[in-house]
Amino acid sequence: MKKFIPTLIAIILIIIVGAGVVGKQYVDKYSYSKETQDMNEYYHIEATDDVAIVLHNERIETKAKLMEGKVYLDFDSVQKLLNDRFYIDSNERWLIYTLPEAVVKSPLESNTYYVANAEESCDSPITIIKGDTIYVLLDYVQKYTKFSYTYFDNPARIQLDTSWEEEEVATIAKDNAVRLKGGVKSPILREVKKGEKVVILDKMDTWTKVKTDDSMMGYIENKYLEDTSFEMVSDQPSFEEPVYTSIHRDYKINLAWHAIYAMGGNDTFDEYTANTKGINVISPTWFSLTDNEGNYTSFASSSYVNKAHSAGMEVWALLENLNAEVSTYEIMSYTSKRERLVQNLVSDVLSVGADGINLDFEQISYDAGEHYVQFIRELSVACRANNIVLSVDNYVPRESTTHYNRKEQGVVADYVIIMGYDEHWGGGGVAGSVASLPYVLDGIEQTLEEVPSEKVINAIPFYTRVWKINGGEVTSEALGMDAAQSFVNEYNIETSWDEECCQNFGEKVMNGVTYQIWMEDNESIAAKLSVMDSHNLAGVAEWKLGFENKSVWDVILSYLNK
Repeated sequence: MKKFIPTLIAIILIIIVGAGVVGKQYVDKYSYSKETQDMNEYYHIEATDDVAIVLHNERIETKAKLMEGKVYLDFDSVQKLLNDRFYIDSNERWLIYTLPEAVVKSPLESNTYYVANAEESCDSPITIIKGDTIYVLLDYVQKYTKFSYTYFDNPARIQLDTSWEEEEVATIAKDNAVRLKGGVKSPILREVKKGEKVVILDKMDTWTKVKTDDSMMGYIENKYLEDTSFEMVSDQPSFEEPVYTSIHRDYKINLAWHAIYAMGGNDTFDEYTANTKGINVISPTWFSLTDNEGNYTSFASSSYVNKAHSAGMEVWALLENLNAEVSTYEIMSYTSKRERLVQNLVSDVLSVGADGINLDFEQISYDAGEHYVQFIRELSVACRANNIVLSVDNYVPRESTTHYNRKEQGVVADYVIIMGYDEHWGGGGVAGSVASLPYVLDGIEQTLEEVPSEKVINAIPFYTRVWKINGGEVTSEALGMDAAQSFVNEYNIETSWDEECCQNFGEKVMNGVTYQIWMEDNESIAAKLSVMDSHNLAGVAEWKLGFENKSVWDVILSYLNK
């Protein structure tokens, strides 16, 4: 027996060691880790002044900054996340915000701001510049924007909310921990106590993703959650959104552009309107930018306005930027130049008794877009104060013109006009319709995605192009409606209805040269007006007086009376 005791002891020791190893493996596998997560790593904090952002229930890459004890956000992120109406003039160093009735300006790196020239101040700098980046005080942004934020320390972070709704919440049933991932070995983000409430973000079989009241987002086992309900987690701020009021006529607009290139052009009013019907707005091309300071030529005439008013027409004076020597960017990117242009333009309009302003700014470069939109905002303030109608002309929407920001135009301007023509133009090198129905329809539908229908006017052409195709060379000549019909008659060009374009199309080869024409006539105009009527637009505009067929006014009048 004594021989077997050592062996038995050895076996028992082996079993004990084995059990210990197995037990350790079991404990290692199933016990709860006490490792804590590096929170700077969790929030991707790299600089000492970084402030992480939790936007609603998502950690985002964008970081705020803690400077002078306050939270600042870079200007680009202010526009992207909170309010794209803020504007920077880097030339004259202003931060600008445009309210419906006033322009708010703050010099960069200053505590001071001016509301319609009345001085006010903040306890901290409104903007701070570090390197090439402009940071804006979040408390200042909050004066003009509906959002809420809460700051937390260790690590520095904010909970940022721009929308508010009920969320599913649960109560912690027992002291426990929220972990980085769903698993007992995952590092701890934060200890939670019994009775704390957490927001439920994603339920799984055994673990649930939650957010704590200090914006830690991680996982906790389902068995530690109880009393699930829906409630408002954060209160909405009491901020009231400003209302950008607009002038709206309770009838369809019928605007005709009257091309005037000298003071004597005003004397053609009677001639150009004698045979028209239904025009309730006339837009003379009175103002044209002449230099990079914002000066312009003016053919404004009070006698013209008096004649128009006697004929039952409002006058919306047009300002254009078509002078090749003028840089729209150079004018629009300086606050002082925009202010002077607004002041002079409104003064001239009021002095002759005109009713509105029509902006016809074309070929605006991408880098000038934000400055042009700011000009529209600032002009709208002066127009609103003086009961002047503000309308803005736009191309048919294309990716290349998104910087015209039709959505913002639809907020601050009274009417947004689609120039529903030049589908094919003289310098395009391709023959085709000036305004086929699919092109017009596309322009209307895309514009309506951004602008309310009661503000949208679609402009139609009173002209077409005779295309001349000679080998590889394509040229054209613009003709009014009567002149185009005379061309077709003179050369015996047979036309037939093109169902796709909804126009009469003609083609003829003469002396080896191919001539093509897509007619603008009563039938094509009627088709366009029908589409406009079905989309409940605010009205129609026509380029230009003197190009029309006399009988087309009956077609337009029929549309107006529907």
